[in-house]
Amino acid sequence: MPQPHTPPPVVATDHRIALPGGAIFVRSWDPAGGDAAAAPVMLMHDSLGCVDLWRSFPERLAAATGRRVIAYDRLGFGRSDPHPGRLTVGFVADEAETVVPRLCGALGIESFAACGHSVGGGMAIETAARHPDRCCALVTIAAQAFVEDRTLEGIRAARQDFQDPANLARLARYHGDKARWVVDAWTETWLSPEFADWTVDAALAALRCPVLAIHGAEDEYGTAEHPRRIAEGRGTARLLPGVGHVPHREQEALVVDLVAGFLAE
Repeated sequence: MPQPHTPPPVVATDHRIALPGGAIFVRSWDPAGGDAAAAPVMLMHDSLGCVDLWRSFPERLAAATGRRVIAYDRLGFGRSDPHPGRLTVGFVADEAETVVPRLCGALGIESFAACGHSVGGGMAIETAARHPDRCCALVTIAAQAFVEDRTLEGIRAARQDFQDPANLARLARYHGDKARWVVDAWTETWLSPEFADWTVDAALAALRCPVLAIHGAEDEYGTAEHPRRIAEGRGTARLLPGVGHVPHREQEALVVDLVAGFLAE
């Protein structure tokens, strides 16, 4: 009688990597017996996110793909050092330009698949465009490709919610005394007039790798126009019925399967 498949054990390892503005916290998940030659998956978190808020997704993705999975807290988030100032309007592209090369150098990464959630998806797009020789595949999850009215409405509602000290305290469980900076960095940057014309169109035009754009049909921060624009002429858009802004938590097994199948191709 055939035995059920048991995923390989996954070993998590923590790192700290020095950047010019401070040190960032990094965690890698390595599946036992995985394919050492396969490009690892680099995860980029959302505007309120951090390594811990990926929950079990990285470990399950590592087990399903047999690839190393890497996630890090951006400067100012989670267990990384405080950010030395305010986010600039160009912060999405800056992440790809300044942080990713240092991360690759510190961990000995020659090539990788970029995977980002929400604004992290924009960072993954910029990363794939700016490092075409290193980035072999791109996955976006609930990413924004431009500033949309629906996005701004959701951010305004969230900014109001975080006036409640209880909501800020819940966020502080992950970001400590950086929680207020995290909220303001998200809301005030996206709602600023200077950010109104932001898009990833130029980066999309420069992409040379396969693309998978995953999006929830009920996403409160963006319509289906975002995955359509990201994937059009470059890959596949998957719109998930009944799913909101965090598909990898709301339908974790499905998203793991989608990403694993895409990378296997």
